[in-house]
Amino acid sequence: MVFTVGVRAQPPPPPRWADAGLVSGEAVELDVRAARLGSRVLALLIDAVIQLALALVLGAVLGMVALALLGDYLDAALAGALQIVLLVLVLIGYPVVMERFAGGRTVGKLAVGLRVVRADGGPVGVGQSLTRALVGVAVEWPGLVLPLLSWAASVMVMLTDPRGRRLGDLVAGTLVVHTRGATLWRPLPPAAPPLLAWAGTLDLTRLDDGLALAVRQYLDRLPQLAEPDRFRLGRGLWTEVAAVTSPPPPWAAPEWAYLSAVLAERGRRAAHRLGRSRAVAATLWPELVPAPAVVPGSTGPGAVLPGPAGPGAGRLRPAAPQVEPDPVRR
Repeated sequence: MVFTVGVRAQPPPPPRWADAGLVSGEAVELDVRAARLGSRVLALLIDAVIQLALALVLGAVLGMVALALLGDYLDAALAGALQIVLLVLVLIGYPVVMERFAGGRTVGKLAVGLRVVRADGGPVGVGQSLTRALVGVAVEWPGLVLPLLSWAASVMVMLTDPRGRRLGDLVAGTLVVHTRGATLWRPLPPAAPPLLAWAGTLDLTRLDDGLALAVRQYLDRLPQLAEPDRFRLGRGLWTEVAAVTSPPPPWAAPEWAYLSAVLAERGRRAAHRLGRSRAVAATLWPELVPAPAVVPGSTGPGAVLPGPAGPGAGRLRPAAPQVEPDPVRR
């Protein structure tokens, strides 16, 4: 039996989404947002604190090593050279080493959810990280050449660039993007009614969160995908899902219909488990459950009336049920 389910296409995402301009090798625009001034300044402040602590630790270590090894040869010129080495290690070595071994991220970028990539979306190289750091130290932060003027120029460049790049990014050919997706989720395509009964019998214990998230993202972008990419991605995801679920579907349907039914059933079971856990919590800790709203004029068994004044004022108590008098005792 073959059936067709109509799906209304969702409106395209707002222009602020996928503004990094990154395109995959299959000519599909990636839903990646470019980092703007606010998030980058926050990451810079976190990195500045880390660099300050690193400078204090390395300064103490270098000072003790210099006193132990050089002794009487330590003079003002040598102390100045050690200070320059310390600044180079902290201001240039820290971002270069972190971006090399942490996938284009420093501690500040990890905390905010940012990553440095090439302008074409590839991983950043050591040379590009070094170029970004040198330009940043020279004209951006701390800005050794005309600090106030270079700071103003850097802010203007970031505000006017379509992808929020700074001077170091423009020189090195890099881009800073968000690694966390947008929080807005569009509605899923509805599950096909003939598949609901089958979905209720599925064994979903082996369907992990990563695969479920991949299915969710595919269904979220389904109206934006064009053939043959839509069919190929759907077939690949359904092959993975079918390998960890059982029994097989009894009806012939498109792959996205199977995926929608599986995801809807998974969400229904998760909501059921959440409801049961809340019911247990309400039994053990009634004060954690919000009080029901008062219905004006309601006097039935489920009505809620205000409690008496005093220490418990403000709480709600259930109304006493209306009991009919016993006709034998009248």
